[in-house]
Amino acid sequence: QRCREVDNTVPVVLGGIEASLRRVAHWDYWSEKVRRSVLLDAKADILLFGNSERALVELAWRLADGEPVEQITDLRGTAFSRRAVPEGFTVLDSSTVDTPGRVDPRPSPYVDTTAAPSSPCADDAAPSEAAPGSSPPPKDVIAFVPKRGRDRTVIRLPAFEDVAQDPVLYAHASRVLHREANPHNARALVQRHGDRELWLNPPPIPLATPEMDAVYDRPFARVPHPRYGDAKIPAYEMIRFSVTIQRGCFGGCTFCSITEHEGRIIQNRSEGSILREVAALRDGLPGFTGVVSDLGGPTANMYRIACKSRDIEAACRKPSCVFPAVCENLATDHSALIELYRKARAIPGIKKVLIASGVRYDLAVKDPRYVKELVSHHV
Repeated sequence: QRCREVDNTVPVVLGGIEASLRRVAHWDYWSEKVRRSVLLDAKADILLFGNSERALVELAWRLADGEPVEQITDLRGTAFSRRAVPEGFTVLDSSTVDTPGRVDPRPSPYVDTTAAPSSPCADDAAPSEAAPGSSPPPKDVIAFVPKRGRDRTVIRLPAFEDVAQDPVLYAHASRVLHREANPHNARALVQRHGDRELWLNPPPIPLATPEMDAVYDRPFARVPHPRYGDAKIPAYEMIRFSVTIQRGCFGGCTFCSITEHEGRIIQNRSEGSILREVAALRDGLPGFTGVVSDLGGPTANMYRIACKSRDIEAACRKPSCVFPAVCENLATDHSALIELYRKARAIPGIKKVLIASGVRYDLAVKDPRYVKELVSHHV
C-alpha cells in the first residue's frame, strides 16, 4: 500500500512465506479471525507462492519487455484477482473433489463399555421389510460428465464470506487446497471475495538439481541486513551455521505449512553444491568454530527419497507418503544421505556435523544403516 502511495503505476508483486500461506482466505492469529487473501488486502497486482525462482525471473523479463501485469495470467505458482472466470473454462464445485463434513469425535479410551447392554451392529441388523403397497426406494442416477482438459478446468472453493462463518467449509477449502498440491495433476483454484474472483494457478514444477545448485551457489552474504546493526536475532542464531540440502516434505502433517509453500516432492541439491557450502562456512563466515549446526531441510532424512515411479508420482493425490503407513511405492534407501554425511564431516577443518532438522523415524527405521550413522556421528 505504501508503494501505491508513492507511484500507483508501478506493479506490486507479493512473495515469500507469508504471501504463500495467506494466498487464500485464511485464519489470522494476530486478529483471531478469518481474513481475505493477502493479495486483496494489500491491493497487489500479483502474488508468487512457493520459492518462486522461475516465476520471479519470467515475471521480471515480461514486465521489462513491456507486458502489462494484468495480462500475465499463465505463470505457475501465481495468484491474482479478476472480475469473472474467463470463457472456455469448466468450473467444478469443490464438493466434487472433497465432501464437506464434520469429523466424528474420537472415542474416549477411559469410557467403560463392559457393562453396556449389547445391541446388534448396524451392519449385522436384519434389513427392515418394506410396508405393503409402498414404492421401492429410488435408484441413483449416474450423470455422464465428459472428461475435460485439466488446463481448462478450475475448482471453485467456498467463498471467503462462507469460510469466514463456517469452520466446516474452512476445513473443506483447506483440504482441497492440499489435494491440489501436486504440480503434475493440480488444477487451478478460484475463490470468490466479494465482487472479485481470487485465481490461483497450479503450483510450480519442482526445480531440478542443477537449478537448485544454481540458486544456492549464489554469493549470499549469510548475515542479517546491516540495518539490524549488532542486534541479536534468535532465528538467525539458530540457522547461522546450517546448510540446506533439500526442499519439500511428503509427511503431510496437518499442523505444518511446508506443503503449501515448498510442495510434497523433494527437490535436492547435488552433493558437490552442498559440500562447497560447508567449505565456504569454514573459510568465510565470522564466528564459525568448525561445527555445522545442521545439514538438513524441512525434514532431516528425505534427501533423494522419492516415488519409485514417475507415473505414479504424477497421478498421486495422497496428502502423505508415510501415513498411515509408509507407501509401498516410496523408495526408502538412505545411501545418498549417508554418503553425504561422511563426506561433509571429512572436510578438513570441520569438527562436527550436527543434524538438527526433524527426523522422520517411520522412514528412518526402513534403513537401519541411517539410524546407526546418525546416532554414531551426528548427535
